Amino acid sequence: MTSTVPALGTQTAEGSALQAVLLDMDGTLVDTEGFWWDAEVEVFARLGHTLDDSWRHVVVGGPMTRSAGFLIEATGADVTIAELTVLLNDGFEDRIGRALPLMPGAARLLAELSAHRIPTALVSASHRRIIDRVVTSLGPQNFALTIAGDEVERTKPFPDPYLLAAAGLGADPARCAVIEDTATGVAAAEAAGCHVVAVPSVAPIAPAFRRTVVPSLEQVDLSFLRGLMTEKR
Repeated sequence: MTSTVPALGTQTAEGSALQAVLLDMDGTLVDTEGFWWDAEVEVFARLGHTLDDSWRHVVVGGPMTRSAGFLIEATGADVTIAELTVLLNDGFEDRIGRALPLMPGAARLLAELSAHRIPTALVSASHRRIIDRVVTSLGPQNFALTIAGDEVERTKPFPDPYLLAAAGLGADPARCAVIEDTATGVAAAEAAGCHVVAVPSVAPIAPAFRRTVVPSLEQVDLSFLRGLMTEKR
């Protein structure tokens, strides 16, 4: 399944400069960053290797090829990136099949954006097979567009996924609000020229120009996101 863009019709942020909201998935909408690390630990244990917990901050939020490549090099495991990618996706999919906890405030925010017909995209470094499973729980009606990490030539931290999402929604990146939980995702969104709301999950993220840091999605609503477009910082 590939990223598709349904007709948006009159879906515009009337009365506001906000044109679209672009959301990361793991650690932002669903509490799954730990699931990825648990899957990595389990897979490498089966390969005869123990992962150092300090590596967790290296692999979080990035494309799977980068994370897999780093772990293979760090451990010396006898496995290819392609083989490891399949094993990790299998392990992660097994975990979300058993439980898929949403981040606090995620369901409420998605419902509000949908109710006000704000064009919304899910932009993730996870692969399509994973996104499709998660979106079933998040509600496919909440997203006009989804972008998967294995469907772009360059994924986060490059700006390409967010530029693609903005273009797909017919929005100016400078008029898009992005919600992310990792430094890798924040870098991608900022490189695309978007306003960023960071909700750190694993590692701290400092505030910066056009970047607002909040402790939880419970602090984020449509009024807050619209305010980012006019706020002088």
